[in-house]
Amino acid sequence: MNLVLMGLPGAGKGTQAEQMVEYYNIPHISTGDMFRAAIKEGTDLGVKAKQFMDKGELVPDEVTIGIVRERLAKDDCKEGFLLDGFPRTVAQAEALENILEELKRPLDYVINIDVDQDILMERLTGRRICKNCGATYHLVFNPPSQEGTCDKCGGELYQREDDNPETVSNRLAVNVKQSQPLLDFYNQKGYLRNIKGDQDITKVFEDIRALLGGTSK
Repeated sequence: MNLVLMGLPGAGKGTQAEQMVEYYNIPHISTGDMFRAAIKEGTDLGVKAKQFMDKGELVPDEVTIGIVRERLAKDDCKEGFLLDGFPRTVAQAEALENILEELKRPLDYVINIDVDQDILMERLTGRRICKNCGATYHLVFNPPSQEGTCDKCGGELYQREDDNPETVSNRLAVNVKQSQPLLDFYNQKGYLRNIKGDQDITKVFEDIRALLGGTSK
């Protein structure tokens, strides 16, 4: 089961990835984890990636693609994998196709957790954090007993700057602009499957299982 997982910020991609990895017993391969592992192992590509990351620069495609190739060639991917955070561009998607062709491990599906942007705004702007103890709340899903006050320590709750509506709106717009060409690419190839993400977490996972079929290992 060779899968790519996509979804905008707030869609619940991380939660579904955890459940899919556990249920199907396949490795969850995220870009960040791959970079960290390559750097820790001291591979040539890991060293190159670190040079860019230390400067706060984006790791070039050729290095990223090389690290992906090395990771997917490992034994734990023989029975499948769940790619998360790669590819991010059509060029990377085309490179992934070449890698999988070399490895004789064709892609099965690209699963996109699809949620209306109004709902994503509500999810992403509703977070509140205690200034004193750091406890996290959500105005809709996990509200404090008393508005603006932490249940645990009585501290004042605040909204992080990157959770304010303007910042979240801009972040979503950037992500939509980046992901849409990729979704179109995979749709044309016949790999794309949209899963409604504005349902209960359990129901979202049920829909994924219905799509993928099979049983846990």
